[in-house]
Amino acid sequence: MCKKIILFTLQTFSTTGGIQKMTRTLGHSLYRLSQTNKWNFELWSAYDKQEDLMPQYMPASTFKGFGVNRVGFVLEAISKSLRPDVIILSHINLAIIGLIIKLVNPKCKVWLIAHGIEVWRPLSFVKKTVLKHCDKVICVSNFTCEQMVKRHHINPAICEVLNNAIDPFMKLPASFIKPQHLIARYKLKPDQPVIFTLTRLASTEQYKGYEHVIQAISSIKNNYPNIKYILSGKYDAKEEIRIKNLIEQHHATDQVILTGFIEEDELSDHFLLADMFVLPSKKEGFGIVFIEALACGLPVICGNADGSIDAIRNGELGHAINVDDVTELSKCIYQHLQSPPTPAKREYLQQQCIQHFNETDYMQKLQLLLTQ
Repeated sequence: MCKKIILFTLQTFSTTGGIQKMTRTLGHSLYRLSQTNKWNFELWSAYDKQEDLMPQYMPASTFKGFGVNRVGFVLEAISKSLRPDVIILSHINLAIIGLIIKLVNPKCKVWLIAHGIEVWRPLSFVKKTVLKHCDKVICVSNFTCEQMVKRHHINPAICEVLNNAIDPFMKLPASFIKPQHLIARYKLKPDQPVIFTLTRLASTEQYKGYEHVIQAISSIKNNYPNIKYILSGKYDAKEEIRIKNLIEQHHATDQVILTGFIEEDELSDHFLLADMFVLPSKKEGFGIVFIEALACGLPVICGNADGSIDAIRNGELGHAINVDDVTELSKCIYQHLQSPPTPAKREYLQQQCIQHFNETDYMQKLQLLLTQ
């Protein structure tokens, strides 16, 4: 009998974030595997509308968007519970669906994708219960896998580490020239050193570490007075005020450029514009943005206290620093500035990243998991 697989998601196409990007790649990979193996695959999204689908990832016939119709999403999921062989929950917040389907159809395999902070905290009764009934817990990093075992006492035998892959539709550079239109937009000089951070800037999530980068810039500018720090990402009003106060407090007004949200089609160009990507975060489940930067040949500095280590392959592709040590961060940035990346270095980083985080290998691992 053919495998019947449903991937349940919260949002996949209507917003952009690490989990959404991971889910798009997962959905595309599962669709390709279903075509090769003659399986039946569908992706259901609780919050996306049908028209939100990005058709390069899969045809409309495999996608169901419920557009925040939560009741309809849950009821239809339950009504179809006798049908699938495998369901994959892309987020722990979908636990109730997995639990009900498992109770109604015990033969159905239930998988949960474990990312980061959403499973590193105390969980509700329903979420704890679904973990006990999961057939596989797919962890995006070794750190998350360790946290699942340590915090929730998950049987290590059902935990599988599946690192995220580069989005197969991400525009990767063939050469490593700084884009002139961005140099003009930000009023830069071609030889000006640029540090880049891209992340969600939320007042409720003050663990990304960009405040430490601002502080580091205030000391580095003494030796590199023309340094620029481009800090990008959507921010709320409260966080905007806090960031601007930090910039003023550390006398970095002339160094920091706060861009706000960057459109997806400009992401690669911003990685090309920079000389290094810096995000000393404490709570990255994996950090897709790190492999996106590396895939554009950009050196990476990350934290050593979370899943970021997997993204740089334990130091093979980047540098991990103590996230609470601004002096160490400053020294690491300074060392990179003294040896800016050459085109050859950037090409090497790109090739190594693609070698380790490509969709082909990702699909092979999925195939193995699905046929065990």
